[in-house]
Amino acid sequence: MRFTKGHGTENDFVLLFDPEGGLDLTPEAVRFLSDRRAGIGGDGVIRAVRASALEAGEGADPAAWFMDYWNSDGTTSEMCGNGARVFGAFLEAEAGEDLAGGLAFATRGGPRRVTSLGEGRYAIGMGEYRIGDAPDGFDSEVAARGLDPVRPALSVDMGNPHHVVALADTAELEALDLTVAPQVHPVPPHGTNVEFAVALGHAEVDGVNRGRVRMRVHERGSGETRSCGTGACAVALAMRAWGGPGAPDVWDVEVPGGVVTVRIVGRETVLEGPAVLVATGTVTVPG
Repeated sequence: MRFTKGHGTENDFVLLFDPEGGLDLTPEAVRFLSDRRAGIGGDGVIRAVRASALEAGEGADPAAWFMDYWNSDGTTSEMCGNGARVFGAFLEAEAGEDLAGGLAFATRGGPRRVTSLGEGRYAIGMGEYRIGDAPDGFDSEVAARGLDPVRPALSVDMGNPHHVVALADTAELEALDLTVAPQVHPVPPHGTNVEFAVALGHAEVDGVNRGRVRMRVHERGSGETRSCGTGACAVALAMRAWGGPGAPDVWDVEVPGGVVTVRIVGRETVLEGPAVLVATGTVTVPG
């Protein structure tokens, strides 16, 4: 099996080019490819396949590219923002796509659009978001190892589920043990991604009010990762909701693997950041 290894702010993926859907991609194969000791290693696996070749692509333009995203535990997921940028770079390299004017593609979370910004940076139109119905700013609670007591959280739907927790300072953030999945109440029916965030203030830059926030994330199906694109969008949306009138629409989000920028535009978000393809090769998948 031919593969490419890539990452977006160190959220890393094994990428497979399979336009006709001929690969036998099973949960077992995904777990092997994602294994950092026995396989290639990654937070997930992304297959580039035409929508017509995949049952999940039903309803999309049959000729459109479909981002078939799998978590490292062998489960599928709706969408991955960092993965979508890497997916764009992968389509440039493997399919010769020109992303300067943007390219629409399909995901389990709905249609998305990736645009090359040059110098290895990409912008992803992340689609519509939905914030939980929370008049007081919170609609749930999260318990996590290293964090006492239980903290209030806000749910954000980015096409995949998120719960955002605001922390007082970076010391609390660093003290978290995310080797164990946080517990969310009410329990989300399909699991969730949990972000812990610390606001770092805001400032006017080139006439734009920009917020800055630092976060860590435990991703559903992958554990703690170095970055999460949909999670960064969820954090920016929560911070703006909590900030009230005058809160920034542009947020620079610090993750362990770097910095991404989230722009809130009406009912949608745009995620900007780097994507890097680091290696290509072949791998024998155990039968």
